[in-house]
Amino acid sequence: MNQWINICPLENIVPDTGVCALIGDQQVAIFRPFDDEQLFALSNIDPFASASVLSRGLIVEHNDVLWIASPLKKQRFRLSDGFCLEDATYSICSFPVRVNNGYVQVFLEQHHD
Repeated sequence: MNQWINICPLENIVPDTGVCALIGDQQVAIFRPFDDEQLFALSNIDPFASASVLSRGLIVEHNDVLWIASPLKKQRFRLSDGFCLEDATYSICSFPVRVNNGYVQVFLEQHHD
């Protein structure tokens, strides 16, 4: 079953920051780069260090594109799709995210074997 999962009220995410949500066994980092409803959701796991830290990274702009810089070694992941600027083989998952009735929601696909 695919579904939108309520995370938190939009007002709980301070502009220019990220938060981490645990959805089942998946850590999702949600970023709010501006003081509006534009959000991005990526895996919270830094693949270079196998650490759960990306939600604490720094939102940066490079060539007019928004990225999250890992707080560990500063590799950058594109907010729109998780592409890794320094090494594409380390790109991470991105998730659809929206605001619905003031609540941040992330869409997760449930895979069945």
